[in-house]
Amino acid sequence: MGSGQVTSSVPEGSSEFQGKHVTVAGLGVSGIPAAKVLHARGAIVTVVNDGDDARAREQAAELEALGVTVRLGDGATLPEGTELVVTAPGWKPDKPLFEAARAAGVEIWGDVELAWRLRGPDAAPWLAVTGTNGKTTTVQMLASILKAAGLRTAAVGNIGVSLLDAVLGEEHYDVLAVELSSYQLHWAPSLRAHSAAVLNLAPDHLDWHGSMEAYARDKGRIYEGNRVACVYNAADKATEDLVREADVEEGCRAIGFTLGTPGPSQLGVVEGILVDRAFVENRHKNAQELAEVSDVNPPAPHNIANALAAAALARAFGVPAKAVRDGLRNFTPDAHRIAHVADVDGVAYVDDSKATNTHAAEASLAAYESIVWIAGGLAKGATFDELVAKSAKRLRGAVLIGADRALIREALARHAPEVPVVDLDRTDTGAMLAAVQEAKRLAAEGDTVLLAPACASMDMFANYNKRGDAFAEAVRELGA
Repeated sequence: MGSGQVTSSVPEGSSEFQGKHVTVAGLGVSGIPAAKVLHARGAIVTVVNDGDDARAREQAAELEALGVTVRLGDGATLPEGTELVVTAPGWKPDKPLFEAARAAGVEIWGDVELAWRLRGPDAAPWLAVTGTNGKTTTVQMLASILKAAGLRTAAVGNIGVSLLDAVLGEEHYDVLAVELSSYQLHWAPSLRAHSAAVLNLAPDHLDWHGSMEAYARDKGRIYEGNRVACVYNAADKATEDLVREADVEEGCRAIGFTLGTPGPSQLGVVEGILVDRAFVENRHKNAQELAEVSDVNPPAPHNIANALAAAALARAFGVPAKAVRDGLRNFTPDAHRIAHVADVDGVAYVDDSKATNTHAAEASLAAYESIVWIAGGLAKGATFDELVAKSAKRLRGAVLIGADRALIREALARHAPEVPVVDLDRTDTGAMLAAVQEAKRLAAEGDTVLLAPACASMDMFANYNKRGDAFAEAVRELGA
């Protein structure tokens, strides 16, 4: 969330927070706006933070100037008299602060829960999206479709405009396209979306949630209380199971999306056309043409799935078919998401640095027929056997970089022993150029050199953006 100034027109003294002792857990992009909003509503706010570095002291000084108490270097102890805890989404549920709050019967909200509770009576409904991969792209596609329908909207939540800004700002929205992470959903017990989608489920953040079951349960919270549609991935049974388990409003429908021919109450693909058999008259016999596969940028299989999920949510909100097509045509994906960098000597170079886990990398690899794969980084506890086994027939070569590259090398040896592998044992600034040069050596005309690391970047780069930038720069140097 952005930490910009949040304003609202709530009159002094009219707030449920007036005089309430609220502890905000964590400074940073969600803690600071939450503290400011609560203080402005008359709460007695104490911010606690584990860190006590120069940046934290600077942020603390800004809040203290407003009259907020800040306690640095101790995020474990619950301040005396606390009546509510509002936490940054990344704080793990087993922290001593939360155990103390639960023992004292004190509610714990996240920043999303706070935004939900602060909505006005005529607030814009939320169309919400979660999933292991594809959330940001799907929410941006959804916002583009809603705008094409003439609706006032924004992509908010885990991206773009902060939810507190969207809910409390002066801009009046018709509907919000909301990206929600599993962390945010864990701390948002009363959230009730108009309609919501879970795009996919694969092991991720298990160190935070404790188990795959807990991770799935938090993702599934997005369906609770949905009014119109629970959108699920027909190819991912776990998402459909979450719909079955959800307690929704009477009349709310389960809507599937599929890359195949859709059945009734599904959206899917027929002969290169995205079609709707859910939001049409007589869905058992009729289908509505929405867009062509070529309208989706880029038209990789997992991105078509994203487009279908976005279309389903938009259609649940009553958006006409033409707006789906126009919105998809108008959409440009963020950088480092299966982005075509250049063709050099008949070989395509594609940057999917955002593929930071095996599930995302698998989707990326499925988009191309003949691949020289650049992979590696921080595995975060992941294993690579399933990924390599599923993708082996597409691989013409592999170039491995980063701290945990041995794990991928061993999986390749087990499941794709005929694939030539270059193991780059270097982490200096020239490592990516070396990786691209090695990939060029392995590639033949018609191949795709694909950066889809299946790993986090922080062993060698500040973030996945920097890693993708280094790849693109290396490809440009190759072309020159």
